[in-house]
Amino acid sequence: MNIKLLENLKFLFFGNKTVKQTIFKNTFWLAASEAISRFFTLLLIIYVARVLGAAEYGKFTFAIAFVSLFGVFSDLGLSPIVTREFSREKEEEELFPAIFILKIVLLLGAIILTFIGSFFITSNPLIWKVIWILAVHNSINRFFEIVYAFLRARQRMEFEALMKIVQAALITGFGFFVILNFPSVLNLSLGYLLSSLVILVIVLLFFHFKVYRLRFSWDKIIWKKYLGMSWPLALAGFLGTIYNQTDSVMMGYLGQIAETGWYNAAYKVVRAALIPAVFISQSFYPALSVAFKRSGKELQKIWNYYAETLILIAVPMVVGGITLASRIINFIYNPSYAPSVLAFQILIIMAGIIFFHYPFNQILIVSNYQEKTFWVVFWGAIINVILNLILIPKFSFYGAAVATVITNILILFLLLRFVLKFTKINPFNLNLFFAVIGAVLSSVLMYLTISRPVIYYLHPLFSITLGAAVYLTFILIYKKLIKVFFSNKDV
Repeated sequence: MNIKLLENLKFLFFGNKTVKQTIFKNTFWLAASEAISRFFTLLLIIYVARVLGAAEYGKFTFAIAFVSLFGVFSDLGLSPIVTREFSREKEEEELFPAIFILKIVLLLGAIILTFIGSFFITSNPLIWKVIWILAVHNSINRFFEIVYAFLRARQRMEFEALMKIVQAALITGFGFFVILNFPSVLNLSLGYLLSSLVILVIVLLFFHFKVYRLRFSWDKIIWKKYLGMSWPLALAGFLGTIYNQTDSVMMGYLGQIAETGWYNAAYKVVRAALIPAVFISQSFYPALSVAFKRSGKELQKIWNYYAETLILIAVPMVVGGITLASRIINFIYNPSYAPSVLAFQILIIMAGIIFFHYPFNQILIVSNYQEKTFWVVFWGAIINVILNLILIPKFSFYGAAVATVITNILILFLLLRFVLKFTKINPFNLNLFFAVIGAVLSSVLMYLTISRPVIYYLHPLFSITLGAAVYLTFILIYKKLIKVFFSNKDV
């Protein structure tokens, strides 16, 4: 009996037998790794923000934002294309040695561009040094993307999960050691760099001996082939980085360092709320790529399942986040970060909208319309920069938060338009209609529960847990009723 149970567990968590089982396995491992790694890094960031204060923490986040602007040059959209092509044709793996060298060339180019750009964004020598150190750290982290892309193509997310957990543990360990013993922005950056170098060695050894024996190949024809497919994603990634990081860079450039710290304190928590969307999307991507080649009906079915899952998470996240914003920020940071509360409430709306982005964005890439994502992000970046130029000087980081929300609403409408025009997917179907209605009704009941003083003033973790329990209870009852009354429908 025990042997049979172990075999079943091994099949469930390590096998790739059926579409649903593989998606569940990949989602589980990515969820576990993201939850653990984000928890570790969030703990570190919270402690760093408390120890350094808003002004010094603002310098660190300003440097990270600036470095991130150049991060896209270290990948140029290669990773999702590698996952797509390798998952469709296993023979494509023979091209990996050339892609591996291309990745290294791109990383070096990104570091050089960041170094040059640093002299134009600030005259502070300390921030220069922090930018240079974090540029190398960021490039090493971006290097892992090509390894993860290979693993995702094989749908072996359990290996990716292991690597991410080790990486997060090392960064957190080095970070806490530095901030406890040598607290400064520069030393913290060095701690990040050292941890990334250690994990780089571990990842390369593991990948070489357990997954794919690394070889090197300088083949410009292969480079041209893959860059020819990835350039729309590269441009979209660059423009996406602009509208994600322009606000922090602009505030830092205008000397609003403390405001940058308050803004990023809220943003870090919101980014943690986006974790489910990320790992769910990564799990569905290979399955969507395979279904695209098989049948439109199977593709629609998997896409519906994907979109419904994100809807059922996004709606209560926004409602709960807005309701408990003050409790959450005060619990995570300290009273000096009170200005972050309103920014958090605005940005959590942005997070909910981004949940809706993923299914539309992924299906465009799967359907070989990745160039359309470029135009989506292009207009998003243009609008975001314009809004930041108008709103930040007047309303500081609150204006930046509003600009981000408006930008993401625009992006959602553009994505929807392209999906309707260029893909076989029908987003206006009964499954998603019932999902939206159920999520809204259950979220209203959740709000009525957590907004009551007796619940609201509990420890935030208890309030969140009770709210989630109420939501899950009502959504499960709702789905059961839908199945009973619409048993003859595909819902």
